[in-house]
Amino acid sequence: MSQANVTRYHPLARALHWVLALAIVGNFILGVYMSDLPFSPARLQYYSWHKWAGVMVLAFSAVRLVVRLVFPPPPLPLNIEAAMPAWQKLAHHATHAGLYLAFFAVPLTGWAFSSAAGFPIVLFGLWQLPDFVPVSESLADVLKEVHEIAALSMAALVLLHVAGAVKHQVIDRDGLMSRMK
Repeated sequence: MSQANVTRYHPLARALHWVLALAIVGNFILGVYMSDLPFSPARLQYYSWHKWAGVMVLAFSAVRLVVRLVFPPPPLPLNIEAAMPAWQKLAHHATHAGLYLAFFAVPLTGWAFSSAAGFPIVLFGLWQLPDFVPVSESLADVLKEVHEIAALSMAALVLLHVAGAVKHQVIDRDGLMSRMK
């Protein structure tokens, strides 16, 4: 089947979309929740879970990018593309590009922050991942801010993405969401 005849995303792309969606939303909620907790064993455990989930988001994002390169997404249906104003097409492409950037930027800045703060990531309590920045309190302060800004930016992009999907499903009723079901 030629790419022009493909109307749905590849099954692996669809599965990764929903796994990443759940992981990203869940990890964002955990990150917001844990950040204001007082120091305790529970807070330390939440930070470990948050880091583990971040590493999994990074790994699944890499797989998702490869799947996207091997199985490109289907083009927008001509009737939908023709009905979209130029600003919506731009928003569509910019949101997807921004999300892919965030899929990598958020976990990598979190990993760098953890390294700079002197708290290595020990995946599932079994494998210590390498630190890729030196321990530095001043660097950790900067990376913490960068990580938070990147996470909030990703949250905004996720909300924009969901709003676009809801618009297509509820207002336009154009069936666009069926490509990812």
